[in-house]
Amino acid sequence: MSDYIIATSSTADLPRTWLDRHRIPFIAYSYTVNDRICEDDCREESRAAIYAGMRRGDLLKTSMITEYAYCAFFKRLLDEGKDVLFLDMSKEMSASYQNSLAAAESLRAEYPERRLTVMDTRCISGGLGTLVVNMVRRKEAGAGFDEVLAWGEENKLKIAHRFTVDDLKYLKMGGRVSNASALVGSLLGIKPVLYVPDRGTLDVVKKARGRRAALAAIRDGILHDLAGIDPTGTEVHILHADCRADAEYIRDEVKKAYPQTGEITVTQLGVVIGAHCGPGLLTVFYLCAGRRPE
Repeated sequence: MSDYIIATSSTADLPRTWLDRHRIPFIAYSYTVNDRICEDDCREESRAAIYAGMRRGDLLKTSMITEYAYCAFFKRLLDEGKDVLFLDMSKEMSASYQNSLAAAESLRAEYPERRLTVMDTRCISGGLGTLVVNMVRRKEAGAGFDEVLAWGEENKLKIAHRFTVDDLKYLKMGGRVSNASALVGSLLGIKPVLYVPDRGTLDVVKKARGRRAALAAIRDGILHDLAGIDPTGTEVHILHADCRADAEYIRDEVKKAYPQTGEITVTQLGVVIGAHCGPGLLTVFYLCAGRRPE
């Protein structure tokens, strides 16, 4: 086994069972539910409870990870005597990213014989999870640090990120849409379709009229991407915030169009991005030829 560690954050939105099975260390983002401070533990039951609470009116706020917390996390890993490759959210989406860089830099003098690389993944949520899964898979097959890092850099912009939200009020609260736009959009039944382009931001690329139209846009985008590659064995990861029926609809539509695809997983979305987009958020991630929001 290659002598290094791949580590990530809770915002990779991977199931805790997978993280534990592959022994992947992760640093947890924190959040508050009303006034109660919680830690993102990546457990399916925690995620389900959060979205049920949001539907009842719970208010969530997320917090960035401090440089001190990153230092403690990295130090614990480096003390194992191994190099560390760390993957977190796109720097464009997380104020924590600069803190992770500062922490890594401060530790390099203390551990001059160790490599500590913080990768700018340009991915978020399950896109980050897709990157982590594929890099861990290569590490477990015996690939070395440089080979796995090179694969990640070469392929990170080939991970498609497709989202739709069900309630504009969460985007309004986060400043992504104005009060007026949220009001008009809600009255007209507008459901934004979002995409992560190469620069790693989260952009609104389409405004669909109604949930059905938004889901159709997600489905059509996936099928368009898969038409541009040989989809045989391609894994598709669908994450949802308390809208499993919609996630299963997308799964079934993709499998009907491309039965030769690989596993299509359906899991609960992590808390951090869900806090900013709300219950009803549906997300889909997979490797393709390149990011195209069509």
